[in-house]
Amino acid sequence: MAFLYEKMDVLREAGASKELPSYIQQNMNPNFELRPYQKEAFENFITYFEGNLRQNPSQTLFHMATGSGKTLIMAGLMLYLYKRGYRNFLFFVNLSNIVEKTKVNFLDSSSTKYLFNDEIVIDGERVVIQEVTNFQASDPNRINICFSTTQGLHMDMWMTKENGMSFDDFDNQKVVLISDEAHHLNVDTKKKMSAEESDSYHSWEQTVKNIFSRNSGNVLLEFTATCDLENQAIRAAYENVTVQDPCEKRGK
Repeated sequence: MAFLYEKMDVLREAGASKELPSYIQQNMNPNFELRPYQKEAFENFITYFEGNLRQNPSQTLFHMATGSGKTLIMAGLMLYLYKRGYRNFLFFVNLSNIVEKTKVNFLDSSSTKYLFNDEIVIDGERVVIQEVTNFQASDPNRINICFSTTQGLHMDMWMTKENGMSFDDFDNQKVVLISDEAHHLNVDTKKKMSAEESDSYHSWEQTVKNIFSRNSGNVLLEFTATCDLENQAIRAAYENVTVQDPCEKRGK
């Protein structure tokens, strides 16, 4: 079976792929000019998301090399999905220091690493990005981002606490899940478990899958530079959702 990005290449050659919307680049920090393979990543995702190949809920993997600007792709996709009606975004990664760096990228407009323009305007309306601890009182006119470590998200889901998140929070609203360093989620995919183990083992991967499957409108965006596609179980799981492959393999 062909990878999803290979199918996007066929559509591009046939002139049937989507172009990068102008509002994405206009609302990004002008100091960060998009590279050709980053534009390709956006176009591949948009072609998939607006086409007949899209599954509901939607899962895609951006298998991109270290230093290729994965966080910039995340920021642009947030703008695209906001315009498509999404308001709630859950970012998670295995290390807390990456969480803090990503907060700066998304929220601190005084930082040189801030990824958005000074003012974000979509369809003539100013858009504000805000951090939230849960989605119970998220603003329907803003981009609401909840930041967490993968371990912290896992604990929140299985040990309900005041003002924390629970699985029930995801039943009646669609959410964009952004998983950085996504290869850490493949614990269960790599190993075989007995039926008894599967029933009792609440792994990070299963927690994310549980959240993802709560609403048919959910979107899971996975980013990694080191997806183990030599592992046949992982290849089978990701072959049809890998929207971009490592840029150095494509001669970019």
